[in-house]
Amino acid sequence: MKATELAETKTKASSMLGGVAIITGGAIGAGMFSLPIVSSGMWFGWTLACMLLSWFCMYHISLMIMEVNLHFRDGANYDTMIKATLGKYWNISYGLSFAFLLYILEYAYISGGSSIVILTLDSTLGYSPSQVIAGLTFALLLASVVWLSTKAVDRVISVLIVGMMASLFLAVTDLTLAANLRQLLIPDEGSKDSYLPFVFAALPFYLTAFGFHPMVPSLIKYYGKKPVMIGRCMLIGSCLCFLVYLLWLVSTMGNLQRQAFLPIIADGGNIGVLVAAVNQVVPSEQLGKLLSVFANLAIITSFLGVSLALFDFITDKFNFSETPLGRLKTAIIVFLPPIVGGVFFPDGFIFAIGFAGMAVAFTALIVPPLMVKSSRKMFAQGTYLLWGGNKLIYFMIAMGIFYASCHVLAMLDLLPVYGK
Repeated sequence: MKATELAETKTKASSMLGGVAIITGGAIGAGMFSLPIVSSGMWFGWTLACMLLSWFCMYHISLMIMEVNLHFRDGANYDTMIKATLGKYWNISYGLSFAFLLYILEYAYISGGSSIVILTLDSTLGYSPSQVIAGLTFALLLASVVWLSTKAVDRVISVLIVGMMASLFLAVTDLTLAANLRQLLIPDEGSKDSYLPFVFAALPFYLTAFGFHPMVPSLIKYYGKKPVMIGRCMLIGSCLCFLVYLLWLVSTMGNLQRQAFLPIIADGGNIGVLVAAVNQVVPSEQLGKLLSVFANLAIITSFLGVSLALFDFITDKFNFSETPLGRLKTAIIVFLPPIVGGVFFPDGFIFAIGFAGMAVAFTALIVPPLMVKSSRKMFAQGTYLLWGGNKLIYFMIAMGIFYASCHVLAMLDLLPVYGK
């Protein structure tokens, strides 16, 4: 009996690892490198508060989506849920925003992922293709994985997550040990500057950093209606994201002084500039390579996670079958637009990541609470009911309006941004 229970426990842990990998891989991306830069104005104390608030919101939003999704058939995605709970007009507006968000993220990762192909071919064959060819190769290779099945995405991401975490751990170990705790808490000795005004422009970046909510219907489709297991996957995956971001912020802010971020911001905040600045403080030949490996793996896992969410959304929207031909039709709709964008506009990574914030605020924090409120009137209590009642629903909607307002004001240059 004990042997049987042990085997079942191992099976559950192995199965849960796939879900955790999908959540973590879909959330953590190369955009993580922007977090220290956008946080340099408010510094570490307020950064930690922003992380906690954004994690709390996105984790509970994902639980809300799960609660609603469990009332519908297996494989039902946002199109089905919103049409049933909020009506066709909300469904149209949400569908456009949701698709825009995932398409622009796909495009961003194709744009950034081209460097992976260039680096690999240059180091192995001594051949450097153009960025257009590299981006096309990157997209087609990973698109084939998504076309195969959710299980294929699960297995690939699970392997890449291990490599990503190992490279990050090796890269930040020395940086974390060298971090100046006093500098984290008091960056400017004797300065009377207020850090609070810089919080609001940075907030939407953290909302995007914990943006794993698109993967929730895919997890339910993958596992079936198992709210306990899926909820644990989301909790563990989101906490793992939090830990990764925390280590990265301690490593950078604990070694770079606040003023050191000004030239990084002036140079556009690119990954290479940040890595070079860190290398000057903690000289290491391997550090730059490890951070590059991490960035490349982060782009791949994020692309797979986002593409899987869009793939399931399109399948539900057009009622495509799960046959190879049906999945091929879905794949064409999912990957053709971002591939075309990557071919004609290959340098839009930073722009695309920043532009996704408004769509995240609407699709994540406003629509799901409204769905929950409507579904609780339409259906009898199902297998899962999130705590908090209407108070949590109204809090999330208020947070959605708040985050969206911050993004709009930042776009209009009406919020203070450090270094600008």
